[in-house]
Amino acid sequence: MIERLDHVVLTVTNIEASLQFYTEVLGMKEITFGNDRKALAFGDQKINLHEYKREFEPKAARPTPGSADWCFLTNLDPDSLQTHLTAHGIAIEEGPVTRTGALGPICSIYIRDPDMNLLELSTYKND
Repeated sequence: MIERLDHVVLTVTNIEASLQFYTEVLGMKEITFGNDRKALAFGDQKINLHEYKREFEPKAARPTPGSADWCFLTNLDPDSLQTHLTAHGIAIEEGPVTRTGALGPICSIYIRDPDMNLLELSTYKND
């Protein structure tokens, strides 16, 4: 019945800091919609941003910055990704390590965003 994921909502402490991180470090595109709401676009998906304690209704029962744990696919190989992250001053929490994605084995590097959400940046293994 469910076909695909369209968008998710990320509750953040500071929308501008999140926009800067996700656009500059991860290459997402900032978009504005509705009544000056902000979102991040990548591929065919988007992440709507809600500022903590100023969320749009309806919202999650307990919106909390730092509670997300996501895996994003990247077009960079692990070595290039590590170089890119280091150039932006981003600490690597773990990796590269082998994990299992939705379609098989992936190579992942774990980092944190400004709200300490865990981000797994991955590429599918070709072997």
